[in-house]
Amino acid sequence: MWDRETAVSFLNSHASQLSHGRCAEYTRKAIEAGGVTLARHLAAKDYESSLRAVGFVSLGQMPAEYSTGDVVIIDAVEGHPDGHMAMFNGANWVSDFVQQHGLYPGPGYRSKRPRYTIFRYGIRWDSAGPPTSSALV
Repeated sequence: MWDRETAVSFLNSHASQLSHGRCAEYTRKAIEAGGVTLARHLAAKDYESSLRAVGFVSLGQMPAEYSTGDVVIIDAVEGHPDGHMAMFNGANWVSDFVQQHGLYPGPGYRSKRPRYTIFRYGIRWDSAGPPTSSALV
């Protein structure tokens, strides 16, 4: 079982105001502080399989509203071949730094707007309706 409050608390307490180029490491450590262990990858853009293996489900490029503990993986752009990974703390996207401009971490990402995927832990899929959050999964 994953504790998103513990993960977000860890994330918030370790983030800086500026990036150190270590988004995957900081986000991974925060996720692991919540009680799961992710397989290691060299690039942030490669963490999808690790997130799925511990119970995160892909929501694609939705929802319009993010939930605390949501994780985003963003494809690579020129100058950032490893892509980006961050977690939503309820107010901002955070990795090794607090992102002040939304989901995309910097000007290169904001101008190119690459594909991204949102992952959420504890989703139940019901064939009669949309996905719903559940702490019981």
